Amino acid sequence: MRVTGIGGVFFRSRDPQGRAAWYREYLGIDAGAEGQDAIWQQDAGMTVFAPFPADSDYFPADQPFMLNLRVTGLDGLVARFEAAGISVERRPEWETDYGRFVRVLDPEGLPLELRELPSEDPVLS
Repeated sequence: MRVTGIGGVFFRSRDPQGRAAWYREYLGIDAGAEGQDAIWQQDAGMTVFAPFPADSDYFPADQPFMLNLRVTGLDGLVARFEAAGISVERRPEWETDYGRFVRVLDPEGLPLELRELPSEDPVLS
């Protein structure tokens, strides 16, 4: 027996309905409190599951985790966030052979790392 995938991501929120609406509007994720509204059919692909050291500076120390989301059309997403006044963090070192990365914060400060895979993913090649 083994685990075959992530079945859900559940997190506390001060404004669950508003936060779910943000994820739907900006990322196209079917997010909701329960039932069919919360089911998000994702594309098949690799998921990294990696505990980080407690003193890691890879994401903010006040956050227990960071979501890394595979995306398409990263430039369009960045433009959409910026047009809405949402800050997007970019760094030259995040342009890699493994994809392009940017970071945004959701409405409650959770860091989201958005990754656009290269046309041929070296990890899968």
